[in-house]
Amino acid sequence: MEQKDEVILSVKDLSVSYDHTPILRGINLEVRRGEIVVLAGANGAGKTTLMETILGINVPDSGAVIFEGRDITGAPVDKTVRDGMTLVPEGRGVFASMSVMDNLLLGAHHELKGADKKLSFVFNAFPILEARKKQLAGTLSGGERQMLAIARALMSTPHLILVDEPSIGLAPIIVTTIFDILLKLNKEGYSILLSEQNVYRAFKCAHRAYVLETGRVVREGRAEDLLKDPAVREAYLGV
Repeated sequence: MEQKDEVILSVKDLSVSYDHTPILRGINLEVRRGEIVVLAGANGAGKTTLMETILGINVPDSGAVIFEGRDITGAPVDKTVRDGMTLVPEGRGVFASMSVMDNLLLGAHHELKGADKKLSFVFNAFPILEARKKQLAGTLSGGERQMLAIARALMSTPHLILVDEPSIGLAPIIVTTIFDILLKLNKEGYSILLSEQNVYRAFKCAHRAYVLETGRVVREGRAEDLLKDPAVREAYLGV
């Protein structure tokens, strides 16, 4: 894949603990504009904590998060979202008792101006959501809820999308659809930081990757190179 140059996100020596238990230890990573970058690792490696800390949900013990040249460490989440970063959380996180349309409009709550244009974009990307726009989100299938979560994130017109474990609990054919959507969004210019346990599928669609183990980065590099790394293949691909 084409190498990107402009850094949109830089995480510098980031450490996080819960109740004095270290969760992340000196994490360094970057996402360049127009890239898909993968965070790989087993459950409990610290991927979700890292995503949430980047967005501002968690306060780090030390280190910094630099987004589009600005230090946003400890900034309120709503400000970070307004500035162009959004998170698609693990488990979809849609509001089951609200309609599909209301879920989407919630994604643009900080800037409803131009919502019609945003809706047109997401309905073009996810036609099934337009067909189901009056349904309660809780009546959607797992794959449709994942699409809704991504579409809701797009309603905030982000520059960087954090996507946490999008394939969990989905049938293989739906997983393929979700990864196809992420690739399409990337080709349209979206930068994506993707946390994913399905290492093979994630690495095949990514530019670069970081492998986390017990809160530390233990491997990093081009995704296609890491797929050939014997340690990565043994640990995550079973070969």
